[in-house]
Amino acid sequence: MNPFKDKIVGVLMGGLSKEREVSLRSGGAVLDALLLRGYDAVPIDVGPDIAEVIKQKGVEVAFLALHGRYGEDGCIQGMLEILGIPYTGSSVLASSLAMDKHLTKDIVRQEGLPTPDSLFFDAHHEDLEVFLSKFCLSFPLMVKPSREGSTIGITKAENARELKVAILEAAKLDTRVLVEKFVQGREVTVPILNQEPLPVLEVVPKSGFYDYASKYTAGATTYTCPAELPEELTRTIQDYSKRIYRRIGCEGVARADFIIASDGLPYFLEINTLPGMTATSLVPKSAAVAGISFGELVEKILFTARVKVQ
Repeated sequence: MNPFKDKIVGVLMGGLSKEREVSLRSGGAVLDALLLRGYDAVPIDVGPDIAEVIKQKGVEVAFLALHGRYGEDGCIQGMLEILGIPYTGSSVLASSLAMDKHLTKDIVRQEGLPTPDSLFFDAHHEDLEVFLSKFCLSFPLMVKPSREGSTIGITKAENARELKVAILEAAKLDTRVLVEKFVQGREVTVPILNQEPLPVLEVVPKSGFYDYASKYTAGATTYTCPAELPEELTRTIQDYSKRIYRRIGCEGVARADFIIASDGLPYFLEINTLPGMTATSLVPKSAAVAGISFGELVEKILFTARVKVQ
């Protein structure tokens, strides 16, 4: 029995974050897939009046195709909980935790899993000069806004001067800044769908850094799925992904990112609770290798929609 076939499905996309354009592409792909499968799906461009728009459109279930702030961080999830509208993806708490790279890494460390050494700078409560005077990590370092996605605002720092500049730039986007030890290695990602990991995918950016341009420029990155890894290492990375997914409390689809160091150890970087959903995004690529078409993937995610507090 299909619980949503006779419901109005609102595909929430766009939003207010710096990932708006990517979200519109994800939402458009999801909307097309739902319409092709016979759903009464409507596009919802998320703005400040989103609650009123949802009521006007008669949305009965929400498919979240949002990325970044106000969409992936628990904000829209909280509004949908109050409205009593089932939605795809993770709960308010899990979304908020996963969006914050620093808090996620703390949870991963508690789980006993490897993640690069890091320090945390809070511009609201700390003085930058004091923070830098006590700094103890060796270079090179990656400086990241703790609550941004799509590698927005990420900078590699090779020395103390570059570190200061990088923190100041990151703090313009987020007062919570993560300073993380740079690990050279192979970048891989693992989608998790309904508690189960999909095939591991390796990402090889031609520029050497998987930044925003490498992610969204055609031909800028080579993808290999399944990743050419020893079977035991593949199982280890999938197991880590599943454990992190469950520990944070994720639901539906999520994607965990790792870097495999020269010693073969996979280091966790971050987990995304609303990963890209265009037909060429990483999750659909991995799902296709597992024999799941894009339309099937979208429907499987839709079937997980629920109000989480009940």
